[in-house]
Amino acid sequence: MALVTSTEMFRKAYDEGYAVGAFNVNNMEIVQGITEAANELKAPVILQCSAGARKYANGVYLKNLVASAVELTDIPIVLHLDHGADFDICKDCIDSGFTSVMIDGSSKAYEDNIALTKKVVEYAHSKGVVVEGELGTLAGKEDDVENEFSSYTRPEEVEDFVTRTGVDSLAIAIGTSHGAYKFKPGDKPQLRFDILEEVGRRLPGFPIVLHGASSVPQEFVRTINELGGRMPDAIGIPEEMLAQAAKMAVCKINIDSDIRLGMTAAIRRHFVEHPDHFDPRQYLGDARVAVKEMVAHKIVDVLGCAGKA
Repeated sequence: MALVTSTEMFRKAYDEGYAVGAFNVNNMEIVQGITEAANELKAPVILQCSAGARKYANGVYLKNLVASAVELTDIPIVLHLDHGADFDICKDCIDSGFTSVMIDGSSKAYEDNIALTKKVVEYAHSKGVVVEGELGTLAGKEDDVENEFSSYTRPEEVEDFVTRTGVDSLAIAIGTSHGAYKFKPGDKPQLRFDILEEVGRRLPGFPIVLHGASSVPQEFVRTINELGGRMPDAIGIPEEMLAQAAKMAVCKINIDSDIRLGMTAAIRRHFVEHPDHFDPRQYLGDARVAVKEMVAHKIVDVLGCAGKA
């Protein structure tokens, strides 16, 4: 099966009330862990590359790792650019074989965001590629994307934005945030389901995206702390909230920090248990298993997309 766009993937997700996982990839073990889990569970999947991933691994390596995953599985896979900063980055990814790109103009003035997003959409659509836009900003840091404060998406803007830009999906801000350290102990994280409901009412049938949606299961936090880490206990969005969003208008949920933390916990544990090991295949093998287990958990218990490929 060749790489696909997310058009049919999102239509089915919206109609049947589940979300597709968009997992950030940085190296071979991550690609393998994600796609092995998705293939075994017969779940559609989006593999996305951030600017940081392209700097670290080189876009050519990442694209060919994803091509290998496509060859070895029989599930629909989208190759997506996460947080494209400008037209040139989006164009480069489109020209190199990505089937989906995100143009993030959320930090710009509203009219500037529209103009930039429309320019990317026009080029992408001419090449058969779909585009994700963004309204509202998320606090936190992910690679080169960093905001100290968040601003919720204004539902009264979404119809105008989608109509004037022609985007195929829309990332909104309803209380998620980038990175692992989302909340302080004692905080009660909440998603603004009222905003999500109003956006869904104004854009019936239109796919909505949640960024910054890692929830960081506490067993991984405990594992890292048992091995000498210093992670706080209260971090992440409760998974039951994400599962509820997946049953509404949200068709794509981005997951990155959970994977990084799971890998880190596995590698820390490996060296505690095997301090004499030096072969990367040994500790990265454990990391790959951790990625696969994390992704399987998200597919079954949060996204609800098992068996939907």
